[in-house]
Amino acid sequence: MSNREFSDHVVMSKPTPAADTPRAPTPVLSVSPVVLPAPGRAVDLQVRVSAPVTPMTGSALPILLLSHGHGPSNHLSSLNGYAPLASYWAAHGFVVIQPTHLDSKTLPFRSSDHPDAPLFWRARAEDMKRILDQLDAIEDAVAGLAGRLDRSKVAVVGHSMGGHTASVLLGARHKDPHDGTEVSLAEPRIKAGVLLAAPGRGDTLSKLAAEKYPFFSTIDFSTMTTPALVVAGDKDDSPHLTVAGADWHADPYFLSPGPKSLLTLFDAGHGLGGVSGYDVAETTDENPERVAAVQLLTWAYLRTALYPGDSAWQKAQDALTGVANPLGRVATREAKEAPLVTRAG
Repeated sequence: MSNREFSDHVVMSKPTPAADTPRAPTPVLSVSPVVLPAPGRAVDLQVRVSAPVTPMTGSALPILLLSHGHGPSNHLSSLNGYAPLASYWAAHGFVVIQPTHLDSKTLPFRSSDHPDAPLFWRARAEDMKRILDQLDAIEDAVAGLAGRLDRSKVAVVGHSMGGHTASVLLGARHKDPHDGTEVSLAEPRIKAGVLLAAPGRGDTLSKLAAEKYPFFSTIDFSTMTTPALVVAGDKDDSPHLTVAGADWHADPYFLSPGPKSLLTLFDAGHGLGGVSGYDVAETTDENPERVAAVQLLTWAYLRTALYPGDSAWQKAQDALTGVANPLGRVATREAKEAPLVTRAG
């Protein structure tokens, strides 16, 4: 797939003005920090809100919650990260809301004695619920946003640890490692999601991950019923987390019921080309064309998932595969299709 096909201005060989095809990006307004009161949380919740300055397809804009990864960088794991994704989605019609979770390196809690430290798996999901509970406050805090949110069209996207956050909001469950109780953090207001380089099954954890992050070991994707796109790089081995190799990141697709789609990116590592930021040091597979593919394909998937009948997802798949050397491949499982016990191929 060429750079031209994945540019902001030309995403298909013969673009049309239809609503299901990205148009030239509209200017984006980004406001941060918007501070949401959070009683019982260690600190109030700070979020970044990015939105198109002018509506593209009417005044009702879909909402996208973006959960950052854990990561070693100082600011990518906060509301200041993931600009390549947040800016693109906002420029193409979404209101993107990015929280700073308690495991962010911008906060001092990773090394705290909190029982859920250092990843704060429960608080991360609760952050997203709190955002949805306080959309009125967010509208009031961002000039020009009032009355423009479509609260019936909500999606979640997460990268790495953020992918785990997205998976539990979409219905996956695991046991609390402290008392063994099953934890359900499913959020019915969220209608679709995207998991980017997300953690997989619990029986293939590395020794380090099993000891430090025991909640991963009991993850159950069979209850993750909300429609989702799983994005995995075929070179994302993540040996610090799993002994299963790159296939581990595709587990949420194979082990959950349909409808689900899987985008496998060829030669992609954990950064998926650089989705967490522009020119960041922790991206081991920097590739602007790959990032552009993630931008378009995730946008298109969510567009179709939230607006059934919209052909954006099919057109994006056609653009991905309709070239001599595609950047990846897509697999799809239909609605109500049971989880696959073993992987195909």
